[in-house]
Amino acid sequence: MDSSILALLVLLLGWGADRIWGDPEKMPHPIVGYGKCIAWGEKRWNKGKRRGVKGACLTLLLVVGVYLIASFFFAFLKDISVYLYLPIAAFFVFTSLSGKTLIREVRLVFQAVDRSTEEGRKQVARIVGRDTSELTPQEVRTAALETLAENLSDGIIAPLFWWGMLGVEGMLMYKMINTLDSMIGYKSERYLHFGCFAARLDDAANYIPARITSFLMLLVAGEIRKIDFLFRYGSAHQSPNSGYPEAALAAILDARFGGTHLYFGEWVPKPYIGEHEREFTTSDMELAVKINLHTEILSIVLLVLGMAFCAIV
Repeated sequence: MDSSILALLVLLLGWGADRIWGDPEKMPHPIVGYGKCIAWGEKRWNKGKRRGVKGACLTLLLVVGVYLIASFFFAFLKDISVYLYLPIAAFFVFTSLSGKTLIREVRLVFQAVDRSTEEGRKQVARIVGRDTSELTPQEVRTAALETLAENLSDGIIAPLFWWGMLGVEGMLMYKMINTLDSMIGYKSERYLHFGCFAARLDDAANYIPARITSFLMLLVAGEIRKIDFLFRYGSAHQSPNSGYPEAALAAILDARFGGTHLYFGEWVPKPYIGEHEREFTTSDMELAVKINLHTEILSIVLLVLGMAFCAIV
């Protein structure tokens, strides 16, 4: 079987599985294994002197290790049989994408907060890293929409970008980088030095995907004329990347995100993204979900066309 056709089959099967099933709760998941490795290393190395060096060593060990192990593993499978490689590689693509699950979680947040503020706070705590115990209903909805935009980039577009660059191995490598950042990439007292390298590496890995994501969001929404809004507010965010998809969604919804939030007992100031402060509604959420889904589909189409073009030339 031609290698480009095999790669496309792996991509489409894995993506299709994510669209159908999302993340089944009882299914073994590679990210769980990533998390255990990170927690094991952090517990043993995040102490004493030179924590920054120790954190960088752990990060490089895990990131390079995942890429090399995956490369040898998939090469071994191909040597045995492409028909064995195909479903196994597609499974890892499936587990590296989180499009359907994220959309489901955001819908559940809006449904929960409509029933009660406390229920909304508990539901949104499943998908955000901030303290949700004192959020207002508006802040609960805002947090869900911000997360929806940010995770379109690092949960869908970035994994697909790294698949395009380095195959399934690159996708798995990226997921390790992203998991490291989500676990130790905080500016808290515990992780400030130990997780610094992991956070910077995640910034680098998401730099291009975040900007691609924001541009595609405006494109599918028919709001490409607001690209100046995107660059004005996207670069204002503390993160070099998160602000771009947030700014794109703020432009599409004509709304405002950002502000100061509580993380691990510390108030973290964040600039506002946009100018029009207004209440978010279920219709805003449904529009944001529609934009996410259409952006995801467009990215798949572009990858398929890109692979077809490369095969022809």
